[in-house]
Amino acid sequence: MTDQLDFSHKPTLHGDLVDLRPVRAGDALILNVELDDPEVAVLTGSVNSRTAPAPAYEADELERIYQAWSTARDRMVWVVLERSTCRIIGEAVLNDLDSANRWCNYRIWLAARGRGYGTEATRLVLDYAFEVVGLNRVELEVFDFNPRARRVYEKAGFRHEGTRRQALLMDGEWVDAHVMSVIAADRKPRRQVP
Repeated sequence: MTDQLDFSHKPTLHGDLVDLRPVRAGDALILNVELDDPEVAVLTGSVNSRTAPAPAYEADELERIYQAWSTARDRMVWVVLERSTCRIIGEAVLNDLDSANRWCNYRIWLAARGRGYGTEATRLVLDYAFEVVGLNRVELEVFDFNPRARRVYEKAGFRHEGTRRQALLMDGEWVDAHVMSVIAADRKPRRQVP
């Protein structure tokens, strides 16, 4: 572990099923197509109706955003690549860094689900967060209608801490959001991280 408390070191992370490569501006167009998946929009809480279209983004706007994120010290954004095809299948993000208290938020979305990619990507990100950056805590929120994601997070070591009741209005119904976290004391180092 180093004294580094930012995301200036942006390595590519390698797993058996997926690789995580730091995002580049040129990834914006591919990710925009994947973001257009209605299920991704619902599972991430990006829309308030299962029939609503996913938010639309202009290509040049997304390229500017991803270019800024590629060098940001307060967030780490990876594209998730399926190893067998080298195809971009999603995005994994550490953000909302609180360097004084050594914690941040985690989020992930994948177009390919049910194949173990999310579990492996999450474990790779946690290895980086704890072993390279030196964080003490990584947290996330997962909506009640996404039990599959909750199981992925639990497999990766996240523990349920509490519930934000009625945190999202989806199709006229209130949905709870579950707060989950991993702290350094919960973990055993898994592998060397670049």
